[in-house]
Amino acid sequence: MEKNKRAARINNAGITRIARTLKVCGHPIRLKLLRVIEGSEPCVSDLWRCIQEPQPVVSQHLAVLKREGIVASRIEGNKRIYAVTDPWVKELIGRLP
Repeated sequence: MEKNKRAARINNAGITRIARTLKVCGHPIRLKLLRVIEGSEPCVSDLWRCIQEPQPVVSQHLAVLKREGIVASRIEGNKRIYAVTDPWVKELIGRLP
């Protein structure tokens, strides 16, 4: 019986994490960003031009994705390059039409 309770707690925690990730990724602008990032590892100026949103809007959404551990950035020269780091999200984005 104790083993079943522990499995239920783990399962609930996993479900909660998945729900949170889907909620974060489900915003239309974030979903667009993730598709572009996963395909090319762009810098922020590439992103706002590609999805045709103002730079402050793109930066706000990138901050949410970074805070949730879905994307990360690295510096290359004078550019900050973004990449999807969450394997589950990478798979999800790869399955989108």
